[in-house]
Amino acid sequence: MGNEVIGVFGLALLVILLLLRVPVGLSLIGVSFGGVWILIGERPAWGILSAVPYDFAAKWTLSSIPMFLLMGFVCYHAGLTRGLFEACRSWMARLPGGLAIASVIGSAGFAAVTGSSVACAAAMGRIAVPEMLRAGYDKGLATGSIAAAGTLGALIPPSILLILFGVFAEAPIGKLFMGGVGAGLVTAILYIAVIWIRAAIDPACAPRLSTRPPLAERIAHLKETWPVLALLIVVIGGMFVGLFTATEAGAVGAFASIVIAWSKGSLTGPAIWAAVQETLTTTAALFLIAIGANLLTRFLALSGSGELIAQAVIGLQADPLMLILGISALYLFLGMFLDPIGAMLLTLPVLLPVLRAEDIDLIWFGVFLAKFLEIGMITPPVGLNVFVIKGVVGDDVSLTKIFQGILWFLVADAIAVALFIAFPEIITWLPELMD
Repeated sequence: MGNEVIGVFGLALLVILLLLRVPVGLSLIGVSFGGVWILIGERPAWGILSAVPYDFAAKWTLSSIPMFLLMGFVCYHAGLTRGLFEACRSWMARLPGGLAIASVIGSAGFAAVTGSSVACAAAMGRIAVPEMLRAGYDKGLATGSIAAAGTLGALIPPSILLILFGVFAEAPIGKLFMGGVGAGLVTAILYIAVIWIRAAIDPACAPRLSTRPPLAERIAHLKETWPVLALLIVVIGGMFVGLFTATEAGAVGAFASIVIAWSKGSLTGPAIWAAVQETLTTTAALFLIAIGANLLTRFLALSGSGELIAQAVIGLQADPLMLILGISALYLFLGMFLDPIGAMLLTLPVLLPVLRAEDIDLIWFGVFLAKFLEIGMITPPVGLNVFVIKGVVGDDVSLTKIFQGILWFLVADAIAVALFIAFPEIITWLPELMD
């Protein structure tokens, strides 16, 4: 059996394991270790298994992941993001679909301190969905807007997806973050437009509040957003002007979140302990998947199957647009069944050689990929954000109703993807200013 055949067989076995719901990290590590053992023997396989995890985890860039996670969890458990929705609600509730619009803007702000779409959907779902249901909003609109807005967590920096992509693709993480700003803002604007149009067509689905809070109350709510604004200025502003790197920004952001929480008097013992625990468990889970993907890269390189697949794709002489559309279809399919990080790290070892051979801008592609992976978070049958919202609302809203509410936002996502392809400057403009 040729080495390339062994590699292709390993990939097929990996797909079978994933379909059987074996955890992504364990599937990647098991298939890669077994494949290397068959190719070059037992001792080299054990040597690679012992060396690769250390070599990968020792990369300085990866230290930003636990730091950004700590920043987000401190903000969440210390209640630093609580004022975001209240401020948006008090200023926008009188607009058509005002509460849903406030939810999208609040989610964008929350995304800027978490980097996780699931955390964003869960937090905003607890705050905003009950408020919208009490106001008489359509259940699909109320839940769908939060599930969709949660996907902004993978675009607006700091994004864990973009950090991992930058490490594997050897692309500047700071530039990926800046590209995510443009993509995230365009997506948020399109979501707001969808809500506005729905409320204009059917005012009953998003009733306006009869009264507006007094100006003094609205200003008071606005003042409560200062913790998130301060973190945005420190972290994103510091990276953009070059005060520190994207890696250093994680530590700066974590430290700043602790200082801000302490100054507000909300940094309690249980809050900091919960933040540290969740940071450790989330980091461990992410690193297990990433190490497995790194092992898969070694296995594909040793077997030659990765190069074989790359050359086969290049040999098709497909137009770059057709290549991007084909990759988009692949990720749209994978996103229906796999978590975003697993889907990305499973495929990058095969796709990166193709992208480099076709001279596709990796900054643009990294952000574009993050967008597509997040679309998978709200598509059936396994739209993770949808199930997170279902867990928040319980029996008050059916799963079918939430998926129905998502459909409008999938139209907005399709428009966003078309804009990113037609006008790549939406993503690349800010990164180019950093040169």
